[in-house]
Amino acid sequence: MLENLSADEIVSHIHSKQITPEEVVTHYLNRIKKFNPSLKAIVSLKEEEMIIKETKHLAHTDSNKEKLLFGLPLAIKDLFNVKGLPTTYGLSSYKTNIPKKNSIIVDRLIEQGAIIIGKTNIPELAIGCHTTNKLFGVTTNAYDASKSAGGSSGGAASAVAASLVPFADGSDMMGSCRNPGAYANLYGYRPTPGLIPEDRIMKIDSIFPLLSTPGCIARTPNEMALLLDAIVGKHPSDPYSFNVKSSFRAHQIRDDEFNKIKIAWLSDMNGDYKFEPEILDMCEKKLHDLEKNKVKIANAKSQVNTIDLWSSWTTLRSKNIFYYLNEMNIKTREELGYSAQWEYQQGSEISFDDQEVAMTQRMKCIQQINKLFLNYDFLAIPSAQLFPFKKELNYPEEISGHKLDTYHRWMEVVILASLLGLPSISIPVGFNKEGLPMGMQIIGKQRDDLKVISFAKKYEEIFNCSQNKPMNLNYSE
Repeated sequence: MLENLSADEIVSHIHSKQITPEEVVTHYLNRIKKFNPSLKAIVSLKEEEMIIKETKHLAHTDSNKEKLLFGLPLAIKDLFNVKGLPTTYGLSSYKTNIPKKNSIIVDRLIEQGAIIIGKTNIPELAIGCHTTNKLFGVTTNAYDASKSAGGSSGGAASAVAASLVPFADGSDMMGSCRNPGAYANLYGYRPTPGLIPEDRIMKIDSIFPLLSTPGCIARTPNEMALLLDAIVGKHPSDPYSFNVKSSFRAHQIRDDEFNKIKIAWLSDMNGDYKFEPEILDMCEKKLHDLEKNKVKIANAKSQVNTIDLWSSWTTLRSKNIFYYLNEMNIKTREELGYSAQWEYQQGSEISFDDQEVAMTQRMKCIQQINKLFLNYDFLAIPSAQLFPFKKELNYPEEISGHKLDTYHRWMEVVILASLLGLPSISIPVGFNKEGLPMGMQIIGKQRDDLKVISFAKKYEEIFNCSQNKPMNLNYSE
């Protein structure tokens, strides 16, 4: 029965005593036992006896009726702290790093009745869009075990796609929720930075724009809204955090409002971005189908200079990561993956003047994109430039014969939202001829998060993307 219920339905059934939290947790643990050994999506899993004990304790406490996530087992991205569980960052040297307190997002999940059962896998230090590390190995794609799950929230995406957990938190700097969401036929969300508060302990937060933010991955936008309502909102430890005017569950776009929405299709950014065959066609087909539902779509010629955009992004990202590694007292140790070492080396060579140039370039890009938003509600662009690739690769080196100059150039398509601090959700657009999934970003104005999620709700209502589950995983148990 549970496999046919949404997360909010499961919580409702628990509250009405149609099912117990123990039954829910046992269901998910059984799926983890069966499918996680091959997926490597969840790591540092708690002992089952301890999980059941925590579940029983939760079930017998009072005042649970108002808890949004009551009885739901969740695994946390191995970048956030869970008291009593290791935060490894995907590094062997941190495998015994046991934090003494929870991250803000974890505290909020627990306050809303979630049961934390383990962590989700990431690349080393969550740097790179391929979830692999020397400590836990490679997370595989739920739709094709020979392919990458994307990253850096690849463990979270595969866990959700395989129904090992109902939904998952993540983080997104360079597509780290959007890319794995697209690679798993899921909704992957990068919110406006500050919507989901985080522990601000790094000096770099006062130097740079907020390039990274916690995010989330879910099977449907309605389930994502439930998760968001549990974790968003101002927190005293995060000076950049803010409140929203409504709950994500309650906020809806009326049909008459939906019919007035205008979307600017950015396509390949005036020919500057390379894509594998089928990606642009798949996105354009979905946009055409949206037009049939009276959404207005326009092929927009963006005035954003993609050279400035890339230069600004790579400069600020590399310097940000360089400072981050130094503040963590992590140098270019042998165990670090290529991506982390590349960013550290690049960052070490960036001067203060280089940073100032990058900030000027960023401001120009903001001004250019704001002109587009004068005429459109959302911008649309693919979520990745190639389909899930072989998991043995460190990173893709070419796109359809076009050689790439960096390890992350194939994810250039996500930096518009990341650099400019815009909310962006990857929505599923279908599968290619090989059965591999892809997504498309819907990008909103800054702090327009409620509207972005509400649009995604209508999109799922129309297309029912969540019904296309991995055929190789048994959902009838």
